Order: sequence, then C-alpha cells, then structure tokens
Amino acid sequence: MWDEKLKIYDQLIDKCPRFERKGKTMPYTSANGHMFSLFNKDCEIGIRFSKEVQEKYIQEFNSSIYKSYGAVMKGYVLIPEHMLEDLDDVARYLNESYDYVMSLEPK
Repeated sequence: MWDEKLKIYDQLIDKCPRFERKGKTMPYTSANGHMFSLFNKDCEIGIRFSKEVQEKYIQEFNSSIYKSYGAVMKGYVLIPEHMLEDLDDVARYLNESYDYVMSLEPK
C-alpha cells in the first residue's frame, strides 16, 4: 500500500517541474525553507496554504486539517482520496502552495 500511494505522490510532484520531492522515510516538498506538502505514514497527502485558503479548501474539498504522526500540521489540508483520480487538478493546488511558501520570508 505504501509503495502504491507513494507512487501517486511522486506522479503528482512530477507534474510540477519547479520543485522535487525530498525525504526517504518521510517524503515532502519544500522551498524557501518552508515545507509545503507531506506524505505521512498513513499514506495521506497534505498540502499547505494560508489560513484563509486552508479554511476555504477544507470546505470545498469536503476534507479536514492534515495530521502527520499524530501532530496537527498548521496550514495543511488533507487531500481526499477521490481527488487523486485527477492529478492534474491536484497539481494546480500543489503549485498554488509552492507560490504561497515562496511569498513567505525565507527561513
């Protein structure tokens, strides 16, 4: 199951040429010193947005905040399973998240 889901996460990131996946045991993306997507041990994908956008997308996606290893990930939205059927659509959100972290102060 892990390998299968990780392959989907990698396919999603492959659609976004401006950045690449990092991490072996805890796959993630980061830019400007900020993480903006995560793949957790439960094989769930979370994408980071501003607080306002996070609230909007939780409603829109009929989703929830994202948790990783029991911790609530501030600003992250859990990407529901059904959305992964259209990776081009999810890639739009991932690119939006990248643009968001690039607008933050570098760490």
